[in-house]
Amino acid sequence: MICRAITSFVFVAMLSASASAQQWADKMFENHKHDFGTVARASKCVVSFPIKNLYKEDVHISHLEVSCSCTSAEISQKDLKSLETGEIVATFNTRAFLGQRGATIKVVIDKPFFAEVRLRVDGYIRSDVVFDPPLVDLGNVDVGTPVDRKVTVRYAGRSDWTIEDVTSANKSFEVQMSPPVRNGNRVDYELTVRLKADAPAGYIKDVLTIVTNDGATKRIPLYVEGRVTPALAVSPASLFLGTLKPGDTATKLMIVQGKQPFKIASVECDDSRFQFKVDEKAAVLHRIPVTYTAGNVAGKVAQTVRVTTDTGATGECQAWATIEAAPGENAAAKAE
Repeated sequence: MICRAITSFVFVAMLSASASAQQWADKMFENHKHDFGTVARASKCVVSFPIKNLYKEDVHISHLEVSCSCTSAEISQKDLKSLETGEIVATFNTRAFLGQRGATIKVVIDKPFFAEVRLRVDGYIRSDVVFDPPLVDLGNVDVGTPVDRKVTVRYAGRSDWTIEDVTSANKSFEVQMSPPVRNGNRVDYELTVRLKADAPAGYIKDVLTIVTNDGATKRIPLYVEGRVTPALAVSPASLFLGTLKPGDTATKLMIVQGKQPFKIASVECDDSRFQFKVDEKAAVLHRIPVTYTAGNVAGKVAQTVRVTTDTGATGECQAWATIEAAPGENAAAKAE
């Protein structure tokens, strides 16, 4: 009886630990599923599932298991330290498969605990609509520069098939559509997609929605990718100076890069404990040491560092650190 009781207790404890580890892993993902909807054959359909290590322990992703070859998946970063982020990138194979498809992606985590997180992708791949090329690839575009890309939409099925509209929530896009070219049951349209000059700097991962006169599947997504590069780039966007004790000093490099040689006119933030060392020479790339001396107040310290050049171009990054409480303060807090 005693042996059975002990065995039962151990089994329940193991189940509890397993469930706890599973919940712990699930919380690192904001989203667990994605539906591509109805997509064109050979179109590029990619989705990212962000993962963030919310805990103090390092996380290691062992591998991925995908239930269907209609989907492939990759890990951007297998090892995640505390507060680091990565992503699981899933790609729908719209060239080799048609019709309703879906796959479960099993994310196997082996450290600090074993857990399996299941992600899901679904979609319907049309056989009668093809994009050429499979997406609008803007490439790298200088900020303030408009750019055009052309995409041919080919349909095979009904002679009266029509594109009624092309919509987007992104106001930086303009789309012009040619008159249809009809040949029996084949219909071709040429779309000219323009990124306007007022598009803000940053990565573009967006969708144009092609609205047709189809009954059940009126809307077809056309994906747009690219990057609008600023006149001045500051990296990293988030500069972590470390976990410090009161009075400690830490220094990290901030990189400022332009397209032409420039001088640094000023580097500023609202906290005098941050100090910056600037080279007065003109260069395309500047390495600026950022030094922070920790104060006596425990917690997170964050400042926006603003960079201005002699050309008038500006940029910024977020510099931050974590200040540990002094031993005396912890003792006082417990005594209270």
